[in-house]
Amino acid sequence: MKYTLKGYKHIYTLFLILFFCTSSEGQNKPGLPKEKIKIETRDYEYTDATGKRLIIQNSYPKGIEKYTDPNGKLWICATFWTRISNETATPLELKVEFPVDQFELPSSPGRVFKLFLPTDTMTFEKEHLYNYGLPLFKSFLDKGLQKVSSVKRTVNPKESSAFYVVTLFNQGLDGILRTELSLKGQDLFYRINSKEIHCGKINLKKLKLNKAVAKK
Repeated sequence: MKYTLKGYKHIYTLFLILFFCTSSEGQNKPGLPKEKIKIETRDYEYTDATGKRLIIQNSYPKGIEKYTDPNGKLWICATFWTRISNETATPLELKVEFPVDQFELPSSPGRVFKLFLPTDTMTFEKEHLYNYGLPLFKSFLDKGLQKVSSVKRTVNPKESSAFYVVTLFNQGLDGILRTELSLKGQDLFYRINSKEIHCGKINLKKLKLNKAVAKK
């Protein structure tokens, strides 16, 4: 069966709406002033013994598209970002690592996913771009499909750093896809809906969760 370009765009748009049920807020819209576009995030705020904060911001999905791996298997990709803001007096040493394994969502039997960490750096200027400004990454996925994916960052006091996370699912979800990085002590955990994965550590100690909020 062949589709015209116009027909394909219509089907693809409908697919995105049904797949993730994501809001159109935060996407580029012709004629819409940039300052009026709101970016949705899931924020975690931690404080140290002196009251100084460490803030973790997690984006909602963007740039959903299809990817066929070298073995011919079809995946559905979505791009996210996480930003770490360090307001403490100590440099933050951060390491995030995702295994080669694929995981199943407990709430969606048969839905499996893999996680990747592109080496590109996410910046404020890219928030309103398609795919959050992440370049075409098929070659990266082809090479990294069977490798551990990791990122290391040093975030100095009063600085922030952001990185991308790409999710690959074997099929669509019955509902909304949400992800978030959070802390338990010095351990980092990445949550995909109901599935939580231990994914790294930080050097800062005795941080206390102050609040976790969803922002627009």
